Amino acid sequence: MSYCCGAGMIGTIGSVRHQRTLVRNVPILFCPVCDRTEVHPKIEGEYEILVEYAHGDHAPEVDFNDFVNIDHREDLFDNCTMIDDGGSMDDILRQQIDIALDLLGVAKALQDEEWRNALKDRLQRLSERLKQYNKRKEISQRSA
Repeated sequence: MSYCCGAGMIGTIGSVRHQRTLVRNVPILFCPVCDRTEVHPKIEGEYEILVEYAHGDHAPEVDFNDFVNIDHREDLFDNCTMIDDGGSMDDILRQQIDIALDLLGVAKALQDEEWRNALKDRLQRLSERLKQYNKRKEISQRSA
């Protein structure tokens, strides 16, 4: 399981820019609190080889799936607490908020002020992201 700023990172398939090359359909982990994104450690070697070749060919964009066959895709994200499999980011953010609220109760019981403050900051960031997501979702539904 990967952690970032204290929050569990979410496993998903996404795009990663490496220098001048955009690589699509890469298994990644990302943090919904601080926006940190990293290539999944289990395929990092294949990713590095692909971007090296893409840079040599001056390719502005490549698709990871076109060059790398991942037979173990199902169990790739087994160690992630949450997986974004094309579902709703709304649900993921709400789950992260629930986890942070549970931890806040523990921090209060332990009277750990530093941890409480960190969790309050995390909750504020997650709430802001949820509001932004819902606002974008509402705008896209109106324009559809």
